[in-house]
Amino acid sequence: MEHNTTQISREELEELKEAFNKIDIDNSGYVCDYEMQELFKEANLPLPGYKVREIAEKIIMAADHNKDGKISFEEFVSLYQELKSKEVSKTFRKAINKPKGLTALGGTSQISSEGTQHSYSDEETVAFSNWINKSLSNDPDCKHLLPMDPNNGSLFKSVRDGILLCKLINFSQPDTIDERVINTKKLTPFTITENLVLGLNSASAIGCTVVNIGPQDLRQGSPHLVLGLLWQIIKAGLFADIEISRNEALISLLEEGEDLEQLMKLSPEDLLLRWVNYHLSNAGWEKIRNFSDDIKDSKAYYHLLNQIAPKGTRDDELKIDIDMSGFNEKDDLQRAEYMLQQAAKLDCRQFVTPADVVGGNPKLNMAFVANLFNTFPALDKPNSNGYDPSLLEGESREERTFRNWMNSLGVNPFVNHLYSDLTDALVIFQLYEQIRMLVEWNRVNKPPYPSLGGNMRKLENCNYAINIGKNEAKFSLVGIDGKNLNEGNSTFTLALVWQLMRRYTLNVLSDLGGGEKVNDEIIIKWVNETLKAARKDTCISNFKDKSISTSLPVLDLIDAIAPKAIRNEMVKRVDLTEEDKFNNAKYAISVSRKIGARVYALPDDLVEVNPKMVMTVFACLMGKGMKNMNG
Repeated sequence: MEHNTTQISREELEELKEAFNKIDIDNSGYVCDYEMQELFKEANLPLPGYKVREIAEKIIMAADHNKDGKISFEEFVSLYQELKSKEVSKTFRKAINKPKGLTALGGTSQISSEGTQHSYSDEETVAFSNWINKSLSNDPDCKHLLPMDPNNGSLFKSVRDGILLCKLINFSQPDTIDERVINTKKLTPFTITENLVLGLNSASAIGCTVVNIGPQDLRQGSPHLVLGLLWQIIKAGLFADIEISRNEALISLLEEGEDLEQLMKLSPEDLLLRWVNYHLSNAGWEKIRNFSDDIKDSKAYYHLLNQIAPKGTRDDELKIDIDMSGFNEKDDLQRAEYMLQQAAKLDCRQFVTPADVVGGNPKLNMAFVANLFNTFPALDKPNSNGYDPSLLEGESREERTFRNWMNSLGVNPFVNHLYSDLTDALVIFQLYEQIRMLVEWNRVNKPPYPSLGGNMRKLENCNYAINIGKNEAKFSLVGIDGKNLNEGNSTFTLALVWQLMRRYTLNVLSDLGGGEKVNDEIIIKWVNETLKAARKDTCISNFKDKSISTSLPVLDLIDAIAPKAIRNEMVKRVDLTEEDKFNNAKYAISVSRKIGARVYALPDDLVEVNPKMVMTVFACLMGKGMKNMNG
């Protein structure tokens, strides 16, 4: 059998990677049928919609070797080879522009087809290296790694011991990892693996897709996997405050005739675009539609910088003048350089080089703009009259946990808002597949939805989703119908999502136990027997047991299934204050992840004894314990 590398040219591989990245919008590493339609749309292929859908579905069926309803880049390359002489492959090539700065790599990961070449972006390598150098420059535990040389690939070596990975997660999402748990001294292959497992499970807990990435991939520094993971972590940090409940000043971006609820449904990307256009309108400049073609001449950026630069109108504010003289420079590349020199005055010359601006690299330009927003939003908090303040409460911890769980599984589209993003049930169908429920995709209406009758199609999806839940999954959905899901009803949506997460968790245990059905009683019995066998004093009566608020039953269980994982000096056992309880919980969650349990719960869930999340913690630890016993 010939290797892929002998059948496909470097140029074709670059074009394919660009095509794949264009339709893999959430950077999950996979595409599905309705995403594939986007590619045909970009190609302006003169075919009716139903024909495009048919071709897209056939492509998925032909390329999807493991029949999971999604195709990876490796499967995509393999498909391209089969279609090379056919019209469809020409469509791919019409849809894409040849990218710059891609480096081809021979090599495989656990999911690679043999000999497949991967590509990675030199621009991203430089951008992420510089961002990490700046972000972690004062961290003493990263001194052996930083600063990295952005041009020699040291980025891929820097993740090998897991320290930088864990630190970057905490930089993007503070307090995700209890830093007492990171191994920083006298590292061995075992303690390095622990760090990498801790980093991967913690990335998953903040909503990064880490499916098919293992410690071995990071130890080997597989560039495409490292860049994909780092981008997700960096993006989580950049987007954290582009959220109306966390930043009320974003209400200033309301447009005429729009209500607050509509604005709150926008994704961070859409809000970022709206923010740029708000400032461009104030500058009397034309709006942009994207972070690629519309910013290539740097002129929109010049006006944006001029609008957001501090004017020195407050006592505590230092005035920063933006020099607009480079605006009329004839050469695009030179104009971009002059513009970035002005961004440097705001300490925001990050993520892009002049070539990235002129080349219209959408990912890096979006990161550049997000960093500008986080540093100088230049928005005034509006008067609270005219909108309901209760809308700004933000998501609960439980809602955030469910959302992160979904996103970590690689659902598409990415879920930014738990309720409004589920109103067409597409994500719910993908979750059903995760718990092995059959979804007849030919019954599912897929985007783009028409402006007339589009909601009816979404409602049909929701009715089908509830039907699967009631009749196939046997969920308790009394009084819940598709309309509740379609309207984004929080109570009913949560009821369905929780049962999906619960079933997903129990399926993992059932698989480990040879298919035996698992319920709460079985988990509680296993926990208590394991604690007793290890001669621990703790036990639990149920998932509401008040003793769980100390986290001692969790910590003792970890010690029972992974001896030496717990350092006793880190655990407070008597006369516990609320702070002690929280510190124990924080430690317990991070050590659980470090020993290989993919825990999504937060320390507060243990302290407050949230029975749903407590159940998932014990179930994950039971799974780890059973894995250890099974060898």
